[in-house]
Amino acid sequence: MRIAGRTLRGVAVGAALLLAVASGLPPARAQPATTTLEDLAAAVVHIKAYINPEGRAVENLGLERQGSGIVIGSDGLVLTIGYLIVEAHSAEIAVNDAQPVPADVVGYDHETGFGLLRATQPLKVRPVGLGKSAALKEKDPVLVVSFGGSGMVQPVHVAARREFAGSWEYLIDDAIFTAPPHPAWSGAALIARDGKLVGVGSLIVADTSGKGAGEPGNMFVPIDRLQPILADLIADGRSSAPARPWLGLSTEEVGGRLLVARVTAGGPAEKAGLRKGDVLAGVGGRTAKTLGDFYRKVWALGSAGTRVPLDVVRDSEARRIDVPSMNRLDHLKLKSTF
Repeated sequence: MRIAGRTLRGVAVGAALLLAVASGLPPARAQPATTTLEDLAAAVVHIKAYINPEGRAVENLGLERQGSGIVIGSDGLVLTIGYLIVEAHSAEIAVNDAQPVPADVVGYDHETGFGLLRATQPLKVRPVGLGKSAALKEKDPVLVVSFGGSGMVQPVHVAARREFAGSWEYLIDDAIFTAPPHPAWSGAALIARDGKLVGVGSLIVADTSGKGAGEPGNMFVPIDRLQPILADLIADGRSSAPARPWLGLSTEEVGGRLLVARVTAGGPAEKAGLRKGDVLAGVGGRTAKTLGDFYRKVWALGSAGTRVPLDVVRDSEARRIDVPSMNRLDHLKLKSTF
């Protein structure tokens, strides 16, 4: 891999040194190298998941999913982005060019988007330490590491720290956006200058700023969101915190309006009579200005199960539709052991 005119061979190159070179700083100003590029590349593994054919997410995500995962525990615990493994009935993990080993699905969290696996055999790699994503600032140099060896390690910079509202009832208020884009972002590791994990790859985006600047890049889920739920995911497969109300809507911001793009089959919104093309004007008489604002108004009503009064415009006619919400995880076809 060629960076700033130098060829780096991974075996003895520290992550801090690599980031110093990538950011144009003299190596002397970098933190001491405690993790080599070889360590990082080996600890980002390949994941392949086989999904329950009756799964609710098969239509959008497919029956077989592949991406990266990050070894975070000496017992083979692997962190990834949850959409790779949600509703999986089996999975496997491969380190470098070794034969894949079976893995158990440990847990999934819809609110953060994190997923956990555990290899059933020793992976014999050094786990990546968890860092502090809150310390990341715009323009900070970082590394994106996906499965595939040192050739898949890419120096990037933090382009933005801002809210991300996904159409699938998903909101991260402090998402990490990096540029330039990495070609294999799903489950990739975002590594800070100290060699520690600060984010997990989720998406490729056309505009990292969110303001129409046109700089493409990737969105990462901050690692600080893992620590509060990690013990729960390991023990029970899900967070013990009260689940947010889930409606079963995919919503897009179009021309300043919140337009229903899809209604999940069998979900609460479909049962209540919501349709594709409906405009979501607000919640209980309170206008929703943005998608993130809409989510916050829904979630402020209480936990999963609460009735959500949606203000809907259909065929230019305003109406109120009450939706009895539910826990998203209870709608999915998850394994009985997770």
